[in-house]
Amino acid sequence: MSSPGRRLLKLWRQLSPLPGGQWLFAQVFSFIVPYSGSVGPRIRVLEPGRAEVEIPDRRSNRQHLGSVHAIALMNVAEMASGLAMMAGLPDGVRGIVTDLRIEYLKKARGTIRAVSRVEVPTVTEDRAFEVVSECLDRSGAVVARARVTWRLGPERAAR
Repeated sequence: MSSPGRRLLKLWRQLSPLPGGQWLFAQVFSFIVPYSGSVGPRIRVLEPGRAEVEIPDRRSNRQHLGSVHAIALMNVAEMASGLAMMAGLPDGVRGIVTDLRIEYLKKARGTIRAVSRVEVPTVTEDRAFEVVSECLDRSGAVVARARVTWRLGPERAAR
């Protein structure tokens, strides 16, 4: 059986070229990962080692001062890192986040796009691997930079 990332990538490749396919993929993704779905993600790019995910400028993603909430930024940054990482992992390798760090560089306003590019490592034993995601505003300015540490390793047999 293929890995979760490979299954998502296959579904993306089937749906994204179709009219409304990116929207439908986002709905499926939001169902599979309900918390990530809470920010209304729109996956714009998904390929092994690369993902771009947008969150819309909407009231539920803002804090009381009108800019995008810090945790919404963290959510979309982690999501981009995970999609980029998981889509590139071969079958038989699993990953889970063990650490999240983020720098907030300026007020985040409007639609935000998280971009993550990663050279997916070869995994033969458990290891930590850091992935960087940058959150950009519409002008392309980096408003936040996240460092997401993944614990990668061979899948274990069910107990």
